[in-house]
Amino acid sequence: MQIKAEQITKTLGSNEIFTGLQLEVNTGEHIAVVGPNGCGKTTLLRLLAGEDTPDTGRIIKSKEATLGYLHQIPSYPAYTVRAVLEEAFASIFALKEKMELFEQQMQAGEIAEKLLQQYGQIQEQFMQEGGYELDSQLIAVANGLGIHPFLAQPFEALSGGEKTKVMLGQILLQNPSILLLDEPTNHLDMRAIEWLEGHVQKFDGIVIVVSHDRQFMNQVAQKIVEIEDGEAHTYHGNYDAFVQQKQEKIEQQFAQYEEQQKKIKKMQEAIKRLKQWANEANPPSDSLHRRAKSMEKALARMERVKKPSNIKKMNLSLTMSERSGKEVVAFENVTHRYERILFADSDLSVYFQDRLAIVGDNGCGKSTLLKMITGEVTPQLGSCKLGSNVKIGYLSQQFDYRDTEARVVDVFREAVAVSEAEARHILAQFLFYGYDVFKKIKNLSGGEKMRLRLAQLMHQQINLLVLDEPTNHLDIESREVLEDTLETFEGTVIAVSHDRYFLQKLFTKIAWVEHQRIAVYDGDYEWAKAKRTVVEKAPVEKVQRQKARSTLEQIEKLEIKLKEPTLAAIQRTKLEQQLEALYEQWLREE
Repeated sequence: MQIKAEQITKTLGSNEIFTGLQLEVNTGEHIAVVGPNGCGKTTLLRLLAGEDTPDTGRIIKSKEATLGYLHQIPSYPAYTVRAVLEEAFASIFALKEKMELFEQQMQAGEIAEKLLQQYGQIQEQFMQEGGYELDSQLIAVANGLGIHPFLAQPFEALSGGEKTKVMLGQILLQNPSILLLDEPTNHLDMRAIEWLEGHVQKFDGIVIVVSHDRQFMNQVAQKIVEIEDGEAHTYHGNYDAFVQQKQEKIEQQFAQYEEQQKKIKKMQEAIKRLKQWANEANPPSDSLHRRAKSMEKALARMERVKKPSNIKKMNLSLTMSERSGKEVVAFENVTHRYERILFADSDLSVYFQDRLAIVGDNGCGKSTLLKMITGEVTPQLGSCKLGSNVKIGYLSQQFDYRDTEARVVDVFREAVAVSEAEARHILAQFLFYGYDVFKKIKNLSGGEKMRLRLAQLMHQQINLLVLDEPTNHLDIESREVLEDTLETFEGTVIAVSHDRYFLQKLFTKIAWVEHQRIAVYDGDYEWAKAKRTVVEKAPVEKVQRQKARSTLEQIEKLEIKLKEPTLAAIQRTKLEQQLEALYEQWLREE
């Protein structure tokens, strides 16, 4: 056991989050925590990290355990991004400073045996802790998370999402024995998500991740812990295995519930008959009364099987208005740039009932393409034309409500012409119950804003649905409802998304934006990814061979230098260390 939650209870306000929650995680286990929004997933991570304390119960950690948990963004005034990342190596840099101090003393002529011995011990520790590989580790993580371009920039100048990526990088570089990750794929593009997946898969410590990213959980989790009714229920396997096991559990529980209900009904009928017979006897029968009483006590002692509860889900229904023409959207020779060129001389055609997903790295121009379709952006060169009778429903990443003081029901009615009573009825299907419909827009969470916008879209006349990151802010249950709805929609769907599970399930045509071009693949996401990898593999291997040759040349130069007889001892030691690091680098490149 490395970390354990033992009989945890926790109340926030009047809401009891946990009731006797139990969770034990052993060395090397990778688990994902799931459950509907508000069930306490983030609270559990905070308790495990020691950021919060339980009302009753305790959190137990092994003495040697070290924690990495990204919970808030600290302030780093006057720090560059590289300096923030290097904070992960504070203890190793302390060793380096000691080594440099000893080197200065030795250069000054102090070469006592004790000094050499101390220097050797610190150098050994420095090497064991990876001191000579720090820079390559930092660059690997920075490249993987897509923050390499920011290394020289001030940390405080970054956006919130960029700061989050930097702090995630710092935690990964610390290499703790327990990683606590709360929605780690938020703010990451596809390339960074897949890099993080690989990093977590190879991580030999404990990983506890809270996520709505089903594909990420499929790749990294060996167990799924579901928070339900204040308790933790463990399932073995990845997310898909959990879904199957959960369904089987619900079916079994429902069968047990129905069987017990039949038994209870029979016992109640038997008690009623016994009492009736006892009263009709002349004189009344005490023995029959005793038998009825005994059966009533047995019924009261019976441990009731809980009826499986139905999770409240959105009730989406999306009907196409009259159909559009065959060609829905046509991009012809489109060139567009902001600080840099996004795409040049690019073509893309979308036809009626296409399911097109636009993918690519952050900043490549995916959302710009959607805005060209809606008319919000005009191409600087070329054209974006809509076909005949196209009626667009657009779901943006940003919810730019003009009046943030407005109530939910009023904002809904601005887009859908219905009475207030009908609006309240519709909004209830999107989980806005009772007085929720009178909430002000400024007080809504990201998920609530997304549900409000979906409610508007579902009641408008459209045949082309344009979606920009539609699964952002939605919990897993809501994502599944959205997917089921889109599957039955008879019109055309164009979406930008980083949710690979969503992409793989729904889309049969992929537009990959990269290198200032739009490459179109007629197939699903995994097929497109495989085709793209084959095309890119050859030039990548060529670059890798060039790197290996360059490293080999550096090795040869150092070996020649080490043969010089006049080389000072301290300089020889440094060159040997550099040579060792270069050999390791060369082996990786080969």
